[in-house]
Amino acid sequence: MKEIISGGEALLRSLKNEGVDTIFGYPGGSIMPVFDAMYDHRDDFHQVVVRHEQGAVHAAQGYARSSGKVGVCIVTSGPGATNTLTGISDAILDSTPVVVIAGQVSSAVLGTDAFQEIDLVGVTQPISKWSYQIRRAEDVAWAVSRAFYIARSGRPGPVVLDFTKNAQVAQIAYEPVTVDYVRSYVPYPKPNMDAIKEAAELINRARRPFALVGQGVELGEAHEELKAFLEKANIPAARTLLGLSALPSDYPLNVGMLGMHGNLSCNVNTNQCDVLIAIGMRFSDRVTGNLATYAKQAKVIHLDIDRVEIDKNVKADIPVIGNCKETLPLITELLQPADHKEWIDSFADYDAVEYEKVIAKALNPGKGPLKMGEVARKVSEASNNSAVLVTDVGQNQMLSCRYFKYTKPHSVLTSGGLGTMGYGLPAAIGATMGVPERTVCVFMGDGGFQMNIQELGTIMEQKSPVKMILLNNNYLGNVRQWQELFFNNRYSCTPMLNADYCMIAKAYGIPSRLVVDRSEIDDAIKEMLETPGAFLLHVAVEEEDNVMPMVPPGASICDMIFE
Repeated sequence: MKEIISGGEALLRSLKNEGVDTIFGYPGGSIMPVFDAMYDHRDDFHQVVVRHEQGAVHAAQGYARSSGKVGVCIVTSGPGATNTLTGISDAILDSTPVVVIAGQVSSAVLGTDAFQEIDLVGVTQPISKWSYQIRRAEDVAWAVSRAFYIARSGRPGPVVLDFTKNAQVAQIAYEPVTVDYVRSYVPYPKPNMDAIKEAAELINRARRPFALVGQGVELGEAHEELKAFLEKANIPAARTLLGLSALPSDYPLNVGMLGMHGNLSCNVNTNQCDVLIAIGMRFSDRVTGNLATYAKQAKVIHLDIDRVEIDKNVKADIPVIGNCKETLPLITELLQPADHKEWIDSFADYDAVEYEKVIAKALNPGKGPLKMGEVARKVSEASNNSAVLVTDVGQNQMLSCRYFKYTKPHSVLTSGGLGTMGYGLPAAIGATMGVPERTVCVFMGDGGFQMNIQELGTIMEQKSPVKMILLNNNYLGNVRQWQELFFNNRYSCTPMLNADYCMIAKAYGIPSRLVVDRSEIDDAIKEMLETPGAFLLHVAVEEEDNVMPMVPPGASICDMIFE
């Protein structure tokens, strides 16, 4: 005889059936039956109460991207649900598997503007892989399993379940459900062998092949397959922002980072190569610059699991649809060993120019205020280049991503597509729970830190060992940089009057240290890394330091400026 339980209990049993071990959330009236049921599941789930629902989704993202699992958050209706929209939007653009479960008013009063009612399905359909309202307790097990199947399969992304209160309290005979098929949804397209052969033949004829590596390699766990592909034909590879840790920093064929604040050699040689091989990346405008001048000389091979990305921004001569973990080995098998030494050596000439004009000054300024880049490199090296780098958005993001070093996969958690200020702190909390064995370092600016500063309360309660590096330049730095370069130094609304962040950290029981002088930075980083638990390293950095090199808006990707 099947056990009779409530819809809320059925939800939790279904989550457990999906392997969920951590839930981020915030209680409220319309989701109270679920939180009441959670009281009896304290041993089944690590239940993390954040301080704001946006923080719940970002924490679930950090958990998901660091661990490879699906992140889960549970919130109430109305403002609780709408507070998750930024995180859901971030997750769809960065292909992060999260399941957001929100309470909803009872079915009987839907559409009456009941207290804290909002059409969450209507609001989230454009920003999620699937959005569904559960109106009957009998549908809970099916809806949860379908949600997880959609969130984690194919190109990952967010799924939203809108859970009416009557469905939470109704009694049902519970039976687990496993969904592994959805009609018309093909998460893993079968590779087209003709396209595979054409791609291999084109690469075999290439004199200057160039691989652009995106987050799809990380999502597909295709790290070794990528290396085998590159090594067989000796192909240089550059990474996108979200694909930075798809290859170790010291990997011989890794030539740097692409994009607006990427490496000069990678951007220039994008417009010099004869075959461009895009692997699990979407040709973002931050990577391509002006599309009218982007890689017009090259034949383009585009490997992606999502056919929507093919020809969306850059026309592919040979599209290869499928999971790159499957398609890369098929191409590799048909490749002929090659040298390409002269082509690879050409990157070094541009690297020398960038080092002299930018990198040497960023890492070894010698005197004057501390620079963001040197702090990032010092933290990376002090953590044996093996920490998880989490960033907020802005100059702190670009400079820490540029100068951190990576030795392990899944080591960069940053908001790429949406550019969400406030992402860093809660995402770092989630990462400490997704990979508790790793050191998690989050770099933030004074602007982004304050966007979700309330999550210091979550760190305090959960004892999350987040190593926080606050790069404080007393500006909204990235906007100020654009104002300096393109708006005649008119610093409109970008100067920041800041609080005493060490005092704030102290109020939450978090140790901290303020560093102003370069002579203190090494010792302060050592103290941060050796202190058990959380730590706030508050670093006063050069106020008008800029992220260079840079592709100006509307310019060709190879027309980078250095000052």
